[in-house]
Amino acid sequence: MDHQSPQQQRTVTAPSSSRSYQFHPARAAIIDLFNLYLGRGTHQKPDEHPIRDPPNKSQKRIHAPVRDLPPGNDQFIVDFEKIQTQFNEPDQLRAMTESVLISMVLQCSNHAPRAEFLLFALHTLCRIGYVNWDTFLPSLLSSVSAAADSASSLSQAATSSSHSLVPPGVASPGNEPGSLTASALAKPLEVSGSVQQQIGIRNSQRVRAAAVNSLRHLSCKIILIGIEFNLKPVTHSEIFQYMMSWLVNWDKSDLGAEEKTWRSDKALAEWLRRCLEVIWLLVEEEKSRIPFYELLRSGLQFIENNEGLFALVMEIHRRRDAMAMHMLMLDQHLHCPTFGTHRISSQTTANVSAEAVAHLRYSPITYPSVLGEPLSGEDLAMSIPQGSLDWERAVRCIRHAIRTTPSPDWWKRVLVVAPCYRPPAQTGPIPGAVFTSDMICEAIIDRIVELLKLTNSDANCWQEWLVFSDIFFFLIKSGCTDFVDFIDKLVLRLNGDDNHILRTNHVTWLLAQIMRVELVMTALNSDPKKVETTRKILSFHREDRTDPNNPQSVLLDFVSSCQNLRIWSLSATTRAYLNNEQLLKGKQIDEWWRSKGERTMDYMNMDDRSIGMFWVVSYTMAQPACETVINWLSSAGVAELPGVPPNDRVMMMQEVSPLPMSLLSGFSMNLCLKLAIQMEEALFVSQVVPSIAMVETYTRLLLISPHSMFRSHFTQIAQRNASLLSRPAVTLLVLEILNYRLLPLYRYQGKSKSLMYDVTKIISALKVKRADHRIFRLAENLCMNLILSLRDFFSVKRDQKGPTDFTETLSRVTIMTLAITIKTRGIADADHLVYLQTMLEQVLATSQHTWSEKTLRHFPSLLRDALIVRVDKRGLSIQAWQQAETTVLNQCTQLLSPSAEPSYVTTYLSHSFPQHRQYLCAGACLLMQGNPDKINSANLARVLREVSPDEVTANIYTLVDVLLHNVHIDLQRGHGLEEVLNKNDANFSFFFWTHEMLPLDIFLLALIDRDDDPHALIIAKRILERPELLQRINVFCVNRGNPEHWLCTQVFKRNELQKALGNHLSFKDRYPTFFDDIAARLLPVIPLVVYRLIENNAMDTADKILTAYSTFLAFHPLRFTFVRDILAYFYGHLPGQVVVKILRVLGLSKIPFSESFPQYITHTGPATCPPLDYFANLLLNLVNNVIPPLSSSSNCSSRTGSMADILNSSTRPPHGKTPGASQPGPANASEGQKAFYQIQDPGTYTQLVLETAVIEILSLPVSAAQIVSSLVQIIVNIQSTLIQSGNGFHGAANGVGQGSVLPTSPSGGSTDSMSASRSSCMNTASFVSRSGYTCQQLSCLLIQACGLLLAQLPPEFHTQLYMEASRVIRETWWLNDGKRSQGEVDSAVGYALMDPTWAAQDNTSTAIGNVVALLHAFFSNLPQEWLDGTHLIIKNLRPVTSVAMLRVAFRIMGPLLPRLAHTHALFNKTLALLLTTMVDVFGKNSQTSVPVEASQIADLIDFLHHVVHYEGQGGAVQSSSKARPDTLALIGRAADSLRPDVQHLLSHLRTDPNSSIYAAAHQNTGKTNTS
Repeated sequence: MDHQSPQQQRTVTAPSSSRSYQFHPARAAIIDLFNLYLGRGTHQKPDEHPIRDPPNKSQKRIHAPVRDLPPGNDQFIVDFEKIQTQFNEPDQLRAMTESVLISMVLQCSNHAPRAEFLLFALHTLCRIGYVNWDTFLPSLLSSVSAAADSASSLSQAATSSSHSLVPPGVASPGNEPGSLTASALAKPLEVSGSVQQQIGIRNSQRVRAAAVNSLRHLSCKIILIGIEFNLKPVTHSEIFQYMMSWLVNWDKSDLGAEEKTWRSDKALAEWLRRCLEVIWLLVEEEKSRIPFYELLRSGLQFIENNEGLFALVMEIHRRRDAMAMHMLMLDQHLHCPTFGTHRISSQTTANVSAEAVAHLRYSPITYPSVLGEPLSGEDLAMSIPQGSLDWERAVRCIRHAIRTTPSPDWWKRVLVVAPCYRPPAQTGPIPGAVFTSDMICEAIIDRIVELLKLTNSDANCWQEWLVFSDIFFFLIKSGCTDFVDFIDKLVLRLNGDDNHILRTNHVTWLLAQIMRVELVMTALNSDPKKVETTRKILSFHREDRTDPNNPQSVLLDFVSSCQNLRIWSLSATTRAYLNNEQLLKGKQIDEWWRSKGERTMDYMNMDDRSIGMFWVVSYTMAQPACETVINWLSSAGVAELPGVPPNDRVMMMQEVSPLPMSLLSGFSMNLCLKLAIQMEEALFVSQVVPSIAMVETYTRLLLISPHSMFRSHFTQIAQRNASLLSRPAVTLLVLEILNYRLLPLYRYQGKSKSLMYDVTKIISALKVKRADHRIFRLAENLCMNLILSLRDFFSVKRDQKGPTDFTETLSRVTIMTLAITIKTRGIADADHLVYLQTMLEQVLATSQHTWSEKTLRHFPSLLRDALIVRVDKRGLSIQAWQQAETTVLNQCTQLLSPSAEPSYVTTYLSHSFPQHRQYLCAGACLLMQGNPDKINSANLARVLREVSPDEVTANIYTLVDVLLHNVHIDLQRGHGLEEVLNKNDANFSFFFWTHEMLPLDIFLLALIDRDDDPHALIIAKRILERPELLQRINVFCVNRGNPEHWLCTQVFKRNELQKALGNHLSFKDRYPTFFDDIAARLLPVIPLVVYRLIENNAMDTADKILTAYSTFLAFHPLRFTFVRDILAYFYGHLPGQVVVKILRVLGLSKIPFSESFPQYITHTGPATCPPLDYFANLLLNLVNNVIPPLSSSSNCSSRTGSMADILNSSTRPPHGKTPGASQPGPANASEGQKAFYQIQDPGTYTQLVLETAVIEILSLPVSAAQIVSSLVQIIVNIQSTLIQSGNGFHGAANGVGQGSVLPTSPSGGSTDSMSASRSSCMNTASFVSRSGYTCQQLSCLLIQACGLLLAQLPPEFHTQLYMEASRVIRETWWLNDGKRSQGEVDSAVGYALMDPTWAAQDNTSTAIGNVVALLHAFFSNLPQEWLDGTHLIIKNLRPVTSVAMLRVAFRIMGPLLPRLAHTHALFNKTLALLLTTMVDVFGKNSQTSVPVEASQIADLIDFLHHVVHYEGQGGAVQSSSKARPDTLALIGRAADSLRPDVQHLLSHLRTDPNSSIYAAAHQNTGKTNTS
């Protein structure tokens, strides 16, 4: 309901404003009648009153006018009826009467007897039908508010102008002393002197204030009369709006500075009291004229010394808090992004304009409003007080991001530029932002302190410092925090509580990395505080002499000198603060550098000290160091590319060893940036073919600092020189680098989609261009890899319009990727669900393919339903072949006969039709009949090279169709299957091994897509098992060496072009390959073959293929993702042996599997569920490595209460360095933080740990029901188990504070039907100590970890969770105890639904509380699409037979509704389910064990009002928010089944404008729009 100014709302003026009534004869009569009874004289005409001399005082006293007394009130109705008889237009008379009444109220409100008469007149006129309250009251209130505004403007002007307070359109029949007119409110100030003038202004303001108070007081009295009549909802609504406007703005009318002294005036108190009476009458539940919810979303505040308003505001706060609880999830303050998945979804639900999509921000956290709504925005973030729970949650999120290094794309979408760096043109807060520069600054300093403490503990954490320096450089360069302010705060922190931890030069080294960032140089060069800032930077210097020969120690020892030299060069004013000893060290650096000669160094034979010194040089002399590296990479010289004609000579760099990662890691960021630019010049601009060492070193440079060094290559090269990409050599090199080296980096950066669009452009341009097969097939393979790497919903075109430019192969791969993504990870965004059908139409616009029934049955239902309706046109393709067969065979005979002339190739290409050329390979196969000597291979090869890539693709797909068709024909003719297959094998040898005419990867994909034919997969298996292919795969593996290419230190050996790519792709091309190979093109294909085999239940074949290609699949850039997804996609369909073979694709020693995991998957006996200890350790591993750590440094005062102490008393060690044997996996799997290049798939260690847990769960040979049961059992009993083991607690199982009177807080350890014997299986002796948390903290975080883990699993697990959660709740004894009173059960529910973080403090945790918190943690990590299954919880709880269970149902599902606000169908479905539970309890025919008053669920009623407005607004509820009509209709239908007393409370959530203020508002809006 709208609470804006009522004057802005009313579009229809008061009846008195109609000019047609102004001069009506009846109007004058009515005015005279009122004047008579009010004792007011009529206006005297000028000619009746000649001008006389002003009387003196005696004359005034003697000749004072004598007035007649007004008639008695009882005569008023008689006199009014006389007027009635004179005018027979009752409607006009009524309107004029109302108009005159309003004007009289305005003029006589501060004259008590006259005001009383007006009230009498109203009563009288109302009885005879001459006051229509539904028109009179809104007009009156509009006029009164206009009068008050006029008084306010007069006060502000403080002038003597004479303007009537009566608003325009309201007649003023008489202006007498005592009337509320300008003469009374704004008398001319005829005083001299400023002091006297101020006194006059104050007096005038006091008069106005008193007049306004009296007017409002009388208006409230009138409303109290009218409100007892049957007013329309829209009238109630307007009254409420005006009352709230007066109350909310009671002290905002600027009636002068002195007005504050008059606020205790009796008139003010009176109208406030009357106003409150009106409001209480409006929201009275018995009448429900206005829902109480309207007060909850009002801006009403306290008024000092006003008890009535204080009581109202307190009731508002009480009900608002109760309502807001249903919007918030349990332990919501613990919900924080874990960055454990590739999908990093936003928590905002605000509508985003089309132009803002390109710069869409993520809001990874939100701040709850007083109404419980999730809010975001920079203005909100800046209002968060430091040290509050919201502040702590924000900083916790940033700290975790700094530790886990999510995608730089994520950072760019959440960071805001610090205010001091913003351009003047940028004004106003940034929408969607949830962090401030101060939060970023605090988190950075926290991480520095954390790493310093870790360093002082003698832990080897150099890798952690390197990872942090990369992101630190990125953050400082982004300008997200004020550098000067950062230095100030860092000094305070290191000189304050943490003054003992700075013992090394790590901080100096960190600052040296950013010295050349523009913002830093400005701060040290031209900032007013530059000298002070420089002095503070120098104060971080420490001498480091731990190990003089260790490279890191050498760097840290000399880095102070490096920094001094840089500061020396910046500004002369700061040189006085420099350390001469450190400056002298600069000479040592120079001497060492000169001793190394002419800037060439053998990097493969450097000792540790030399490595350290070269790192030092990279900080002081970056350009010479850069030249030295380039010289090393060029030191082997150049040679001519063999096989090139003399006039086309091409020079090629000879090979050397690439620079090792161990050396590159210590280079300064400045040197890395210089090197990247120099190398790009050599790679993409120079005419000399670069060495593999140069390319490999370049890619290592990008991988080692992914935040600071990443660049989008097509964009970068185009900006450098747009013509470069027109050179085939440049395009080939870029595509090779991307396909074989940087694919995971682009995925990590979130740039896979944009790269896919760029590559698609290349494909689109080349697919119809003749003879350009090499670039096209490489681009297609890269695009295939990119599509398969996407694990979130994506648009196939950047502009989302028109059919895609994909090839047939890419279109099919896209559908498969969609199937895997939707089935294994769900669709995260509601908008994506809407776009799905459009996307499918775009992808399949140019494709005729239909998927087999065996494939479709494994597709997710969303996709299956959309594809199953496609018409199968494979029969038509065979018909087309049969029609063209004669012509094709004739052409092939002429072209491919052994005696055919080579010149006929040109004739064929220029005269044949494309529809015939597409059958060329099929015709060749029929002519061969298994004997390759029968055809002219040279002509065939030449034609396949000269046609376009698109035609070659078409040939492959038609070849597969014709081949399978002919297999059936041969079998029908009596040939044996083996004979037919052997013939085909010979044909394939001709195409793929002997002459290498066709791309094998495309052929295999075409073949497995025809799995509707029983022979397709048999042929595919025979191809994959061919010795020629296996030998080629083996040679590739041997030549490529270690799959982790960044570890290779030997000289790379370049493969010959023809051997690497075969005849078809190499053709006349002479540009050498770097990493490309025909075998490598099969890397995306083999996983798809395995998928298809499993779909067809060919488990033995899948087993053999996985065994044969396990070594080869180690080179798959995303093999970890492949394993995780295939286990999830086929969960429940894979035999144990295939699961084991799939797992062996991974490098098991590098994956942090649980120690006992192998024994469960290789167990030969009957499958047994692992003990609870196993699952508890899995969860503990997630707490230690995935869940954001709780703070141990700040002193946040959480919500009030001791939770702050719990949150901040953690003694937990830094993230990733858990004490003792906290890691359940092997030791080599968790050696601190890993660099990105070490875990490119999945991308971060956080993702690795979470996805490893998912893989373990999916691989266990037990049912989902057993796994979920074990996890829920742990959560239900977690607090009591931990406290008993961790704190030596051996008291009663019910815990502290458990009385025998009420079942207020039955603990999780003693309530449910879980067997105690199973619970005791948990070995918790060292469980708490291994986490570093207190028992209370750990129990709450384990619930979060369990919810996170379950949300990553397939929907089969979700169903089991819903069933298990429902069972635990249903079987809670006190919910079913009919002997308990309603008060007792309500108290128990209150305890049961308390946040576990609070309940854990005094061991009052409950099974229900833990389970609901688990469900909420689960919901918060679940993609939008999978939320549809949540309804199963409530369905399993029904029928709901008590208010207690009803509250549990609302507490579970209520917080989901805000998230579903943009998914209208799912929102309504969830809302309908909750209403059904309400009908269960409060239905007309329901029988509850204890009678319950409807008022006991007032909070649920308020919540329903709130969520429908939230959905209508699509976000936080505002004063103008309106519920959607169809949502109101839904509630109205449900309300029809409720008891009358509950129906009454929901009467406004209906579509009837005669009973609902919301329906009336919609009706008025419709009328306004129509007019």
